[in-house]
Amino acid sequence: MPRFTQAELEAARDRPVPDVVADGLRVLFCGINPGLMTAATGHHFARPGNRFWPVLHLSGFTPRLLKPAEQHELPRYGLGITNVVARPTARADELSAEEYREGGLLLRAKVERLRPRWLAVVGITAYRAAFADRTAQVGPQEGTIGDTRVWVLPNPSGLNAHWTVTTMAEEFARLRRAAEE
Repeated sequence: MPRFTQAELEAARDRPVPDVVADGLRVLFCGINPGLMTAATGHHFARPGNRFWPVLHLSGFTPRLLKPAEQHELPRYGLGITNVVARPTARADELSAEEYREGGLLLRAKVERLRPRWLAVVGITAYRAAFADRTAQVGPQEGTIGDTRVWVLPNPSGLNAHWTVTTMAEEFARLRRAAEE
């Protein structure tokens, strides 16, 4: 993992992070928004300590632990990554309610275009804000986007101490099993 100065990370606020997507994926994972490390590297979930890649592997979605720089391999497993909000920030709490609402509308349009079997939003707070569903819980959701089912997963950030790698992997594995049906 390259090391970046604080100035280099701050400059990354202006760098868009491309989605890793394809038509008809099994699961399109959706983060909250790119962090500065993700923006600096161009690789999703790039911050050391983020548990997305280990959990993805432990849950059986990938046959080996991928590094963020290997994100281009995801579509061959039927997987992709996008974000609710495209703007990179140091912390998700820098995002406004309006950005979440607008991001939810853009995400809905993206899902309708790409038609993944499942949309998996990683972060209950982001899902609630983007889709105006204050009662949503982790797990499968009642509503769909077109034919796409929706699942809310725990946020894999190292700051989310309520979920361990093991409990997150169990929840990701529940989604994997549903996506294989």
